[in-house]
Amino acid sequence: MKRSPRLGLKDRSQAKLDELFSELIRRRALARVGGCERCRTGKTDYKQLQCCHIFGRKRRLVRWDPDNALGMCPGCHMYLDSQPTEMVAFARQQLGEQGFLLLEARASQVGKPDIRGLMLYYGELLKQMEG
Repeated sequence: MKRSPRLGLKDRSQAKLDELFSELIRRRALARVGGCERCRTGKTDYKQLQCCHIFGRKRRLVRWDPDNALGMCPGCHMYLDSQPTEMVAFARQQLGEQGFLLLEARASQVGKPDIRGLMLYYGELLKQMEG
């Protein structure tokens, strides 16, 4: 049996931040609309939702940007991922034209996010949401 390679420190930190961010976005959706932010189907637990990115996760400067993510049911997430034109229209509706243009500008920049800083910040936000 072949063992999978161990994740490096950078990869583990990024994976942990992905988990924190995803939970934050899904909890936010539950607080905002009680479920999916697209179809508005009610959910009883944030674990029933998925974190859907407007601009894909490869766009590192907005990968963990709350404006770039919405909490959605699996059906809406899969649908919008396969329909980029509708994704953009939905994002414009959610963020407003100015908000979308600002997000688009951030998504087109090159740089490295502060993974440690974001982990601390989102960790604290989650504690506040839970307590």
